[in-house]
Amino acid sequence: MPRPYASGVVAAPVDKVWAQVRAFNDLPAFLPAIGHSELVEGVDGQAGAVRRLTLADGGDPFDERLIALDDPGRSLTYTFTGANPFDVRRYVSTIRVSPVTDTGESFVEWWAEYDTDADREEELNRTFADDVYAGGIAGLRQRLA
Repeated sequence: MPRPYASGVVAAPVDKVWAQVRAFNDLPAFLPAIGHSELVEGVDGQAGAVRRLTLADGGDPFDERLIALDDPGRSLTYTFTGANPFDVRRYVSTIRVSPVTDTGESFVEWWAEYDTDADREEELNRTFADDVYAGGIAGLRQRLA
């Protein structure tokens, strides 16, 4: 099972970074690949909420459900709820924000586990790790630093 991963340091306090990441429906604020997000079910910041995303370059909208939110651990986990632009099955992704105690900055990790056809794993691992997760961490850095 593939497990793409990215991490980075954001030069902002952990509470500020977590507040941005925790705002489940505000993904376009720091992830350039997402053009629009709309909450279509539930309450933002509560497990069960569903956001409908549209990529910045267009395409069909797709939905993600917030399946876990851990404020003390500063992590959230979400999943695709159906068709998605990557055509993956059983996708579960987590973002975690931790303090860098000696500098007052934040350490952000983002990863997923998913199922797909074996011949697509390498390409999708790069897409998720580099374009989505590293891109989102860079977006947090730019927005919050």
